[in-house]
Amino acid sequence: AGMLGVFAPIGTYVPGLDVTLILKPVRGVVSNGMMCSDAELQLSEDSEGIIDVDLAYEDRVGESYCDVMGLNDPVLDVGLTPNRADCTGVRGIARDLAAAGLGTLKPLAAISTGDVEGTKACPIAIKLDFSESDAHVCPVFAGRVVNDVSNGPSPDWLAKRLRAIGLRPINALVDITNYISFDLGRPLHVYDLDKLKGPVRVRMGAEGETFLGLDGKTYEIDASMCVIADKNGPLGLGGVMGGEDSGCTLETKNVLIESAWFDPITTAQTGRKTGLVTDARYRFERGVDPQSVLPGLDMATQMVLKFTGGTPSKRKVAGKPPAPKNVIAFDTRHVLQLTGLELKDAQIKSILEALGFKVTGKSKALKVSVPTWRPDVHGAADLVEEVVRIAGLDNIPSIPLPRKSGVARAVLTSTQKRARRSRRTLAGRGFTEAITWSFITRDDASLFGGGSDALELSNPISVEMSSMRPSLLPGLLTAAQRNRNRGFQDVALFEQGHVYHGTKEQDQRLCASGIRTGTARLSGAGRHWDGDGTAVSVFDVKADVFAVLSSLGLDPLKTQVTRETPAWFHPGRSGCVKLGPKNVLAYFGEIHPRVLKSLDVEPGVCGFEVFIDAVPQEKKKKSRARKAMPAMDLLPIRRDFAFVLDSTVSASDVIKAAKSADKKRITDVSVFDVFEGGKLASEGKKSLAIEVTIQPIDSTFTDQEIDDIASQVIAAVGKSTGGEIRG
Repeated sequence: AGMLGVFAPIGTYVPGLDVTLILKPVRGVVSNGMMCSDAELQLSEDSEGIIDVDLAYEDRVGESYCDVMGLNDPVLDVGLTPNRADCTGVRGIARDLAAAGLGTLKPLAAISTGDVEGTKACPIAIKLDFSESDAHVCPVFAGRVVNDVSNGPSPDWLAKRLRAIGLRPINALVDITNYISFDLGRPLHVYDLDKLKGPVRVRMGAEGETFLGLDGKTYEIDASMCVIADKNGPLGLGGVMGGEDSGCTLETKNVLIESAWFDPITTAQTGRKTGLVTDARYRFERGVDPQSVLPGLDMATQMVLKFTGGTPSKRKVAGKPPAPKNVIAFDTRHVLQLTGLELKDAQIKSILEALGFKVTGKSKALKVSVPTWRPDVHGAADLVEEVVRIAGLDNIPSIPLPRKSGVARAVLTSTQKRARRSRRTLAGRGFTEAITWSFITRDDASLFGGGSDALELSNPISVEMSSMRPSLLPGLLTAAQRNRNRGFQDVALFEQGHVYHGTKEQDQRLCASGIRTGTARLSGAGRHWDGDGTAVSVFDVKADVFAVLSSLGLDPLKTQVTRETPAWFHPGRSGCVKLGPKNVLAYFGEIHPRVLKSLDVEPGVCGFEVFIDAVPQEKKKKSRARKAMPAMDLLPIRRDFAFVLDSTVSASDVIKAAKSADKKRITDVSVFDVFEGGKLASEGKKSLAIEVTIQPIDSTFTDQEIDDIASQVIAAVGKSTGGEIRG
């Protein structure tokens, strides 16, 4: 009786329970609402009992609890790009808003050294223990001891502000560091001094070391990580997380306040390796203001003394804060030149000064000193961006590009046109286009002729994407296997993109590659009642290669097919398409079983690589009109020839020789039979049968004319390949 609580009537949505209250009986009694706890309103994690409101508010009964308690502030959701490290604190955002004319930036309250500096020396030693090459990892580490503190809950105003940004108040010492981190973008840490043994050393980690983090998990440390340690071992990961063994509790009586600066790259790498995403890492890897080390320490000391009492020591500083000096020569005319926005010199100068830049000199030759909290500003173009974003990007005039009258000329380059034709050709042959990563593992790159140090990424997305791809086939093969794992056994995939064989411009090549698996042939894939599905073979991908070459304006019959294929193709079931002795146009064939096993891909895959850059450009035609097709009103004649050849002679040589016998009247030559058994096999011979199509032009052939052409075919094949007509 007499208690003041928070009541939710029927129809209220309770966020902590994720329910909307409805009229229903509870233990046999119809409930008309509920009394709420902090947890049910998501004000804290306290679910022990209902909210006990101060009786000073009894005259406000019936009003909204959020309005009465001031919990109805608007929520601003700020999405930062990685370059804006200064806006990881509320003050940085307020500075931008004030520069844009939304309010006035309040000055930071000055902290007198005498108010926070004790009379006794810091009782614990702080040392930077780095080699010369690692000194940049933590150039400065400052600390101050406060004795006889009385740790407890934070003041209501501080706890309220932390809750407003989604943080749970813990205790005064921890809440102070969180408050300063979010207020100024300056991460801090507080150690329980009585738990530290010996001097505090900041050093690189050692292989095999571990530490128990504040999240209760144990993390492994290696030599690339920065650690804070005492005689017992690591106390925390520099710039990422502190350890539970030295953390502050309500029983803590003596503390060491830490304020340091950690290298952004080292911090980011440590966070990635451990998988830790903390508020400290978020700020340090973007770039904390190096000049905030000592002011941050003094501010934390002041708040600790105010909220917990105690006696401070003198501060202890190991190293020296970095003092970057970046002065940019700036011509105000750059704003108009780069953006088209006309602003007065005084307005430009005012915007830069409002953002914290120090501006001196005349308008056309300003000297702009970049503040230490803006590591993303390097040159005049960055200053233009700062001015324009505050002045308003919506004020930039929209000016269309000039357009000449008449029909617009083609804008695609010759390479782009050829790439489009090859893409359409492969899509028309039943392939599905895939887009894979340009980065693969070094082991996979080594299987396809790559994996050199020059093609290794200095900052890869992951260890599985560390090397530039030397071929499109690894990505296609793994993509096909992922499809197979999901039940799609017959896959035809192609990709068109660049491959990399070195760091020079000519080492980057445009390539069109494809693979076929299972029964994914041009004639159709899968099982059918009319017969078993035939598996893909080297001849399927050879036809794909010739189709692409034809689409690029090259007659495949003018090329040579050899067996000089790289190691990732099967040595006996693959081929190389050349134009001349050195110009390699394409590779095709079965993928080597050893390569498939290394990639964990099921066997039975055929693929090809066409190097589009290596295919000669088509000769420009004087007229775009196509020639009229000849009217052939006479039926063609077909004759079969069977030749006995050495088993090493390729069928393409026979086809070329037969066509050359009479280029005008022989319109087609095709192979329809190959026999290599019996007596022929023992003699190293084979029988190759071809069908020759002869087209009469002016009049029907006489028997003599047909015999003459047949004799020419036999002679041409015999002269070119040594083949004899089979009896």
